[in-house]
Amino acid sequence: MTQQEPPVIELRNVHKRFEQRPDLAQRLLALFGRPLAQQTVHAVNGVDLTVHRGEVLGLVGESGCGKSTLGRVVAGLHRQTEGEVRYQGRLIQELRGADKLAYILGVQMIFQDPQASLNPRQRVHQILGEALKVHKLAPPAEIAKRIDQALSEVGLEREYRDRFPHQISGGQRQRIGIARALMVSPKFLVCDEPVAALDVSIQAQVINLFMDLREQHGFTYLFISHDLGVVKHISDRVAIMYLGRIVEQAPAKEIFAHANHPYTQALLAEVPDVKRRGRKFTPIKGEIPSPLNPPSGCTFHPRCPHAMPRCKEAVPALKEIAPGHWSACHLND
Repeated sequence: MTQQEPPVIELRNVHKRFEQRPDLAQRLLALFGRPLAQQTVHAVNGVDLTVHRGEVLGLVGESGCGKSTLGRVVAGLHRQTEGEVRYQGRLIQELRGADKLAYILGVQMIFQDPQASLNPRQRVHQILGEALKVHKLAPPAEIAKRIDQALSEVGLEREYRDRFPHQISGGQRQRIGIARALMVSPKFLVCDEPVAALDVSIQAQVINLFMDLREQHGFTYLFISHDLGVVKHISDRVAIMYLGRIVEQAPAKEIFAHANHPYTQALLAEVPDVKRRGRKFTPIKGEIPSPLNPPSGCTFHPRCPHAMPRCKEAVPALKEIAPGHWSACHLND
């Protein structure tokens, strides 16, 4: 990557909110004078993020923090409420024609549940060949060859091409999901908890597969996970997300050696480690607040052991506390 080359993906002040529409009962009550209660889920709140070519950015946080929603915004499955999403330096909303198709095919998503993401009525060769046929990316005579090549790249034999998803194991289904993404020659892969639903032994195999594909094709990854142990082995940089905001971001080695934000420190303290077998396990205090009504100021302050009065009032800015290391905490002021 050259100094002048724009990031593959760049997010600027991205927000994503979901408005809950009133149901029939609420609308009927409104006719009798009861006001409609408008509920808004604040899934992503002002995220700035860049991912450069050939890089693996790990995005980590508890369930409900908005990391999967952010991944879907990057992949174009959700449109942001505010802010900018750029692909190779260009706003995705302004892309048209061939440029728009290049983004759609260039950014592919691998989902957490391989069973739910595969059509149960289609055989594997139909699932893999569908995008090539719809977008006319290959002549009919070449599609079968491309399917066999993709299966080989993910470590599956040719015999799997005629099976249905229910006839193969969970780890094999996830490999089919990866192969489906490979069919359109993507540049960027959004991996949304891709090993969370797999057995531990299979997780290691799939992670090694991701690393091998990166070396072979020069892929760029946004690797979403709640497991810091997994992220540590695959990521170049790590971004920590809490209730819709990025609270810390740094090279992976820096995060694990010198975590700054109290939330990151708490997550690291929960990672199993044979060297700390005698320690007393202490979970993070409290539960993640509802995105329907996020706390004022620093959203982590209700659970933070270092919370000050200022934390309830002002949102901490994401500041660079060391070269390449950013953190959003009032303790750094």
